[in-house]
Amino acid sequence: MKLAKLTAALVAAGLAMPVLAGPKDAELLEKLAARLEKLEARNAELEKQVKELKDESAAVTAGLDSPRLSQNEPELTVRLKAVEKDALEMKKAAKIAEGLEGIKVGASLATVGQHAYGLPKDVEGGSSQLNYRADVSVELPLQPVGDIEHKLFAHLRMGQGLGLNAAFTNLGHFASAPNALAFRASGMNPDDSVTILGQAWYQAAIPLPFLGFKPYSRETLEVTFGKMDIFGFFDQNAGGGDEAKQFLNSVFVHNPMLDAAGEVGVDANGFQPGFVVSYLNWFNKPEPWRVSLGLFGTGERGSNYQRSLSSPLLMVQAEKQVKLFGGLTGNYRVYGWNRSQGVDFDGNLNKHTGVGVSIDQRVGDGVTLFGRYGKLLKGELAFNQAVTAGIQLNGSYWGRAADALGIAGAWLQAGSAYRSGENGSSCPAGYDDAGVCNGTAFSFTPRGAEKVAEIYYRYRLSPQFELSPDFQYVTNGGGNSDAKSVKVFALRANISY
Repeated sequence: MKLAKLTAALVAAGLAMPVLAGPKDAELLEKLAARLEKLEARNAELEKQVKELKDESAAVTAGLDSPRLSQNEPELTVRLKAVEKDALEMKKAAKIAEGLEGIKVGASLATVGQHAYGLPKDVEGGSSQLNYRADVSVELPLQPVGDIEHKLFAHLRMGQGLGLNAAFTNLGHFASAPNALAFRASGMNPDDSVTILGQAWYQAAIPLPFLGFKPYSRETLEVTFGKMDIFGFFDQNAGGGDEAKQFLNSVFVHNPMLDAAGEVGVDANGFQPGFVVSYLNWFNKPEPWRVSLGLFGTGERGSNYQRSLSSPLLMVQAEKQVKLFGGLTGNYRVYGWNRSQGVDFDGNLNKHTGVGVSIDQRVGDGVTLFGRYGKLLKGELAFNQAVTAGIQLNGSYWGRAADALGIAGAWLQAGSAYRSGENGSSCPAGYDDAGVCNGTAFSFTPRGAEKVAEIYYRYRLSPQFELSPDFQYVTNGGGNSDAKSVKVFALRANISY
């Protein structure tokens, strides 16, 4: 039957005559018929598969058109939707990251426990104190204006406890802050732990020459104004400048003439309004230099925005970074200040003028030498001249690379008017009015210099957690050679991010 159909087909095609030639040809026709059947079956199978693919494609298209997922959708649709979802989430994350690009956030929590030996038994606050301080800072870059980059900076601070500072002040010590980390907002009630906005300033960095080609610029003019910490712009020092990580006594944190002597005239929280203009030259990139000019509100009213510029503090500083001792970094700063209404040691207002120097120089891979000098040229304070010097050693020398050891000493010379006895001949504040100090008759005539020494060791428990035992030794307190020496032991814990 199959042969007949094949023969008829061939005849219709005009091929019947050669095919009907003999038996062998009939066998050949049978083989051809078999092959045709296979081709027909394969063709039917392909048509079925094409139909299934078309149906699946239609289902995928329908599934992708719908935002929902169902259990009847093809696996490919589910996978494509999952990839699409992941892509959208990555885009959202990228947009968030782009919006947060350049934002810097810092946070720290520091706690200090101190105990002093050598204080009078009835000293205010006692000889043992505990305090904490927390700081959060945020730096927010703004959209550039042409080639000008600018930013906002905010700093929040809170804390409780005044440490032993009040006790040292009442004793008449020049170094009145053995705990520069202590903070209590505006000296409020000890039960209050109030958060204050310590700093809030704006800064613009303008490449020079103005309207020039920025990639070729090697000069920058920085303009900063707002509420600020003056020591973020003047008197910086790599060896002593961070009371949360380095020395605790204020004479080693900042120049004693500016800080301990009160020349900066800050508000009750340690901040003040200010305006700073700074010129940075980095034609020699490894050794740039900078000149800064600052104008700050000072005093009881000027520092807290009541009469900010009526009696300002003017600061000028020139600084240079150098590479010495085989390329090790050093920073050398010279500055001067003028305060139109400074407060003398006797409470009278007077014009104050002074000069200072701040130096830090690495002399080894893990050794930094540092020092400061300050002198009051015009005006009369309890001490008119101060020298501090010290060394900071990196723990890499004893297998603790993240640790540090710091040793420093200070010399605070009593002012000439203060030494002459114009301050009175009674005992220093903190003793009784009868001139009896620790049971011994005493006449206070300052004639020397107060000396302070401090040593600390910073032990790193983790990248964010450090413990620092600290020891301070104060002699000739208030320039009085008969004053009893005071020893202060402390333990500081600092957690930072």
